[in-house]
Amino acid sequence: MEWLNYHHLYYFWTVVREGGVGKASKALRLAQPTISGQVRALEVALGTKLLGKRGRNVVPTEAGQMVYRYADEIFGIGRELQQAVRGLVPERSGRLVLGITEGVSKMITRRILEPVLEAKPMPPLVLHEGRHIELLAELTRYGLDAIVSHAPVPTGGRVRAFAHLLGGSGMSWFAAAAQAPALRRRFPRSLAEAPVVLPDDSTPTRMLIDEWFRRLGITPRIAAEIGDSALLMVLASPGLGAFVAPSVVADELCAQYQVKVIGQADTVVERYYLITGERRIRNPLLAAIADDARTIFQQP
Repeated sequence: MEWLNYHHLYYFWTVVREGGVGKASKALRLAQPTISGQVRALEVALGTKLLGKRGRNVVPTEAGQMVYRYADEIFGIGRELQQAVRGLVPERSGRLVLGITEGVSKMITRRILEPVLEAKPMPPLVLHEGRHIELLAELTRYGLDAIVSHAPVPTGGRVRAFAHLLGGSGMSWFAAAAQAPALRRRFPRSLAEAPVVLPDDSTPTRMLIDEWFRRLGITPRIAAEIGDSALLMVLASPGLGAFVAPSVVADELCAQYQVKVIGQADTVVERYYLITGERRIRNPLLAAIADDARTIFQQP
């Protein structure tokens, strides 16, 4: 049986990840001829060309792309092994450090975190809110244990992360109590005649709502576009405009903001993910979040 030389594979993987032999040389602190020679040895062992030229850039061939994907899996599992052996959670004294993607409803976040908030004793909890892509970068540097998001991991990127689907919620439209009866009577056509407050156009929810409007042939009167879900509700609820939010928190939202449901955005489902750096959720607190979500959200 022929054994794969993992040193050669690691050098090739680094060249592709860093974007060239020169950059890989700096990252590995090795001479460029050494790295080039190791990659050629891997090509000989596999019997195929792995790297080619595109202008001045070194790019993987079709075979090289496949080898890179396997290498990424192999070295990712190696990182998981180190993480498991070193016990990152104990080193943090039981802290749970989570990223929350901007635009995820604060009420939804609280629902998702209930297993942690109700744990006895409750572990120290650190929450960071930020943009999805920035939190993913922080996850890869082990700055976060996981991310709560309404978007999955982008395909084709360099970030090694795994999205565990927690479930989803249909979306409902809400309005101030005084405005609700008139808007409810002609819903959804009434949304073309009254102001609406929408999430900003960088969020997955906004894309779903825009498509819903297009399908119905409705051009909404947009009063404001707000990325922060809590700020959106605070500003919209007194009468700035009708707004959309997850149906699963409708009762709580109506009670807190004194608003009424005027209708449902049928076919629109906002999904929620727990994103980790490993395929299997080993942290017991994160596993409890995933298990509890099955009782909260609708499952696809």
